Amino acid sequence: MQQERIRAAMERIGMAAERIAARGPGDRDLAARHASLRQEAEGALAELDRLIAGLEG
Repeated sequence: MQQERIRAAMERIGMAAERIAARGPGDRDLAARHASLRQEAEGALAELDRLIAGLEG
């Protein structure tokens, strides 16, 4: 169940990134900050997934 929630969150992050990219040349700093935040969130979610797996097994 937790892994499904993590995957869903990562998909939402990906969709948001696509929407930002589709806007075209806008606030480039915003896009860079978003990419950085996305990378950080994906790392945190992966670590959370590892911790949950460790608790389950």
